[in-house]
Order: sequence, then C-alpha cells, then structure tokens
Amino acid sequence: MGQPLRELAEKIGARIVGDDSAEITGVASVTAAGKGDIVFAEDEENLAAAFRSHASAVIAGNFAETAKTSKAVLIVADPRLAFARAARLLRNDTGQQTGIHSTAVIHPSARLDAEVSIGAKAVIGQATIGGRSLIGAGCIIGDGVELGVDCEIYPNVTIYPGTRIGSRVIVHAGAVLGSDGFGYVRDPKSGRHEKFPQIGTLEIEDDVEIGANTTIDRGALEVTRIGRGTKIDNLVHIGHNCQFGEDVIIAAQAGFSGSITIENQVVIGGQVGVGEHARIQEGVLLGGQSGVLPKKILRGKGVAFWGTPAKPLREYLRSLASLAQLGKKDKKEQ
Repeated sequence: MGQPLRELAEKIGARIVGDDSAEITGVASVTAAGKGDIVFAEDEENLAAAFRSHASAVIAGNFAETAKTSKAVLIVADPRLAFARAARLLRNDTGQQTGIHSTAVIHPSARLDAEVSIGAKAVIGQATIGGRSLIGAGCIIGDGVELGVDCEIYPNVTIYPGTRIGSRVIVHAGAVLGSDGFGYVRDPKSGRHEKFPQIGTLEIEDDVEIGANTTIDRGALEVTRIGRGTKIDNLVHIGHNCQFGEDVIIAAQAGFSGSITIENQVVIGGQVGVGEHARIQEGVLLGGQSGVLPKKILRGKGVAFWGTPAKPLREYLRSLASLAQLGKKDKKEQ
C-alpha cells in the first residue's frame, strides 16, 4: 500500500516538478530502485544517476528544477532529510497487521490501548502500552512499565518494572532497560562488597531510538533519564543516575559509568568510555575510542575532543606530533 505522490510531497514540504500522479510504495537506493520507489540526489553530480534509475520519482534540491527528465522531481531544501521523512511516512503506511499472539502472556490488569500488537511468547505485566505500539516476540514488559504511543519494541527486549518510555520510541532486539546499576559498598573489615540500593527509575523520553543489545540501568535512588530525540547505537552501556539531554548521538560500544551528565546535541563516537560524575557540555564532539576521566568537564559547543584523556583535537594532534618527534630523536641518538 502506497501514497499518491502529491500527498507525500505535501507531507514532506516538497514542490513537485512534472507529473504528480504516481503512486509511491517505497524508498530505495538509486541502483536498486524500481517502479513505485522514490530516490534522492543531494547534488548535481548524483542527479543524472537518479534520473537513469527505474524509480518513479526523485527528491532533489533547487539545482534539479530545470533539469530535463520524464520523472517527477520533488524540490526541497535538504534532499537527504526529506528522503528520511518520506521513508518514515511510507513505513507507517504499510498496513501492518495488529493483534495479540495466542502464546503471549498478559496480566489481567495490563492496559493495552487500541491497535497494540504483541508477538509470540511475550510476557506483559501490569503495564500500560500506548496505541499502535508493537511488542515483539519474547519481550518481557514488567509491572508498572508505561509505554507511549507508536513505539516499536523488537524481539527479546526486557523492560524492568517501573520504567517509563515516551512515544515513538524504537528499541531494538535484546536491549535491557531499567536493570540494576553496578553499585556496591565495601566493608573495610571483611573486604566484602555489599550491594547499594538500586531502587530508582528509568525514564526515556519521546523519539528515542535504542540499538540492539544496549543496556541502560535504572537510577540508584533517583532516576536515569534519556532525553528526547537521542539516538543510541548497538552494544552501548549506560550506568545508573546518568542524565542524557536531547538529540544526543552515541555510536556503538560506548560505555558510561554512573552519574554522568551529557548535555543536548553531544555527538559521541564508537568505543568511547566516560568515567563517573563527568559532564560533557552541549554540542561537544567526542571522537571514537576517547576516554573521559571521572569528574572531568568537557566544554565548547562544536569543539571536537579526542584521545585518552580526551583533549581538544588540536591539542591532541600536537601531542601526537611531539611524540613522533621524540621517537625520531631517540632513533638518532641510538
């Protein structure tokens, strides 16, 4: 099931040049596109290939307005962004069947709003699940969980009791949300470690996406919070009491100790490690495999940091150059 091109163009704020009667059923790359698909070209260099494709329509910038082609062209300011929005609209228009699988186990007190879909062998406690949300096979949704509308929870996700999740949240397979944090108190007499209470909560705001096998701990006594629009890659760990702002980007295999603050629009590369009580201020860019020491503050909107301990990129590169010079000096002296 698709959408008329004129309706799709209106929804993504595009102006159509050419025939607007096509029915669009999906998005595709230029090389894989077929009839009914829509593709995009970010610049004039890629426009010719888009026109040669089998797609029914092309999303492009103002540079395509006077181009000669038999295809319909959707003119927008940002073709890649418009293409992403079109993909989302077409995906939501697939008419996916809703319903509850016969093997799902649902507590009698659970509240399921309209058009909720629950897969095979999922277990739902005394939870609230918003309308049009999808719960995949084998998921465990604990007591007191609140899930907003239009969420997609993929198979084998575990959401611990008391976790609150907003609307339009995507959680990929195998993620664990709201588990106990890693908190212990050492008895100096016996040397043993006693577990510190992990009785806080986890709150995930609207439009967050969480990658496969990612784990996010609940707060110890208060709350762990993931801000609106944050996108988290696969295999990321976030410890207890962390406070993540809005529109944060985190690549795979990053790890965060407890009580870390990440402000809005921070970008964090893969395999980054951040120590407890550190703060990364708004707009900071943190390169892959960087390490942030405990209680350290990184500041500077748009400033890139790299290395361990993380330093502003220019300072880090100067350090590398100095080390290289020392290495050359040592060789000469030998």
